[in-house]
Amino acid sequence: MMKKLRVLSFSLAVLLSSLFFTTTLAQLAPAASPLKPPQPIPTPPAEAPKPLVPSLPQSPSDSTPDTAAVDIVGILRQAKSFNILIRLMKTTQLINQLNAQLLTTKSGGITILAPDDSSFSELKAGFLNSLSDGQKLELLQFHVLSDFVSSSNFDTLTNPVRTLAGAKPGKVELNVISYGGSVNISTGEVNTTITGIVYTDKHLAIYKVGKVLLPMDFFAVAKAPAKAPSLAPEPSAKSPKADKEPLSPDSSESSQTNPTKDNSGTEKIHMNGKWVSLVLGLVVVTALSS
Repeated sequence: MMKKLRVLSFSLAVLLSSLFFTTTLAQLAPAASPLKPPQPIPTPPAEAPKPLVPSLPQSPSDSTPDTAAVDIVGILRQAKSFNILIRLMKTTQLINQLNAQLLTTKSGGITILAPDDSSFSELKAGFLNSLSDGQKLELLQFHVLSDFVSSSNFDTLTNPVRTLAGAKPGKVELNVISYGGSVNISTGEVNTTITGIVYTDKHLAIYKVGKVLLPMDFFAVAKAPAKAPSLAPEPSAKSPKADKEPLSPDSSESSQTNPTKDNSGTEKIHMNGKWVSLVLGLVVVTALSS
């Protein structure tokens, strides 16, 4: 019994000691600062929507891969808006010419001015079908510059700019004007601008243009004006020739003087008749008087 009381007393002593030390430590410890209210986490600003047509980039860096392994058709197909241009490049076999030129070039390159499907849809209905195979090839060649032009070098071009369509003054001429970050292109029939870049590297640049570039010698085909009706009917083969020489002044004067001569002759005969009558009258009077 005594052992249980001792154990109980020891337990009470230990409990009281622990309570005393806990209270003392709580009094000695500094008062904790009040908790700050949670601040809202700032949300990052939403990204501005990317433009549909990117701005013209700077010149390509040295890390740009070589063009020898570039697939022009693959680049245009990846852009998803140049299906008509791809089809024309294949049917005219221009793509083979461009790929061969890129493979063999060591300096320079080519620049493609690529109209998208919406630009072709703005052409007159049936225009492409009205062109021969040679004209279709010339039309596409008119969209390819025979040298590499970076986005920052359009202002260095000399007009008219030479294309793969060749030099035909007044018929196949391309004029390029660059100012204020904008590049305008004129063919004499079509005025448009470069609206963005599709691809660029060391030897190949593909730019998107707003319209199909129509050369001057395609103007008649594009507009197809109706023949104006003639005001006068064309002369038939059986109609008499109307090409007669006009009367000369001499002939007109002679025609006018001939009646004068005839009149003077009549007057002379009339005067001679009067003289004959007078002489006969005198003869008769003389005979009667004698």
